[in-house]
Amino acid sequence: MSKGSSGNSGTVKLLDPLLQDLSPRHIEIYWRYQVVRTAVDFGAAACFVVGSVFFFYKSLNYAADWLFLAGSILFAIKPTIDMIRSVHLRRLPAPDVAVVPVPPPA
Repeated sequence: MSKGSSGNSGTVKLLDPLLQDLSPRHIEIYWRYQVVRTAVDFGAAACFVVGSVFFFYKSLNYAADWLFLAGSILFAIKPTIDMIRSVHLRRLPAPDVAVVPVPPPA
């Protein structure tokens, strides 16, 4: 197998966006975090859209403010997800190391 995505054999760089030369386990974990990140994106978008509609009605302005705050917090969570994913991937055995295959979830 060729060198890891960081260019150094046996290491995965923190926040490395490349998925080349990763083990199947690395790729599986990467995409699981990507699903969570996408769900956060949808949640933030929903908060902003609903909050925007609420601003058309004076009686719902308070709720709209909270929805905008929730959407902003969700957007702030995205880099945290990226950092946790990168740390998780770094702790796995390097892609060049023989890895026992993990069966797919049932």
